[in-house]
Amino acid sequence: MSEVFSTIGRRKTAVARLQLREGTGQITVNKRPYDEYFPTISLQNSVLLPLQVANLQNKFDLSINASGGGANGQVGAIRLAIARALVKFDPELRGELKEKGLLRRDPRMKERKKPGQPGARKRFQFSKR
Repeated sequence: MSEVFSTIGRRKTAVARLQLREGTGQITVNKRPYDEYFPTISLQNSVLLPLQVANLQNKFDLSINASGGGANGQVGAIRLAIARALVKFDPELRGELKEKGLLRRDPRMKERKKPGQPGARKRFQFSKR
């Protein structure tokens, strides 16, 4: 039995849990093929980017559980999880992946609504009289 590398990736409110094992290049997201789960080519390419940078496209089977956020947030979380798993598999890949910015968690999140205001930054209309 081959070794399984488990990692987690996050972006905004999306979370991706990933199991990476040696195989034939099969990628499933929430028990569906990734190309069915992410219909656009740009999202599919974004998911594959860490594997392309490491030049390991058809070497691993990926089982991904993605939740929260939208399609772009989930893709960002999956991309980070894949990059982290590849570094666990082979620490030599860290430099290449880091250079492309694939090991950096995107910290941008929605700012919380503040009490006594209609939104995060918006104020109620000022009335002089």
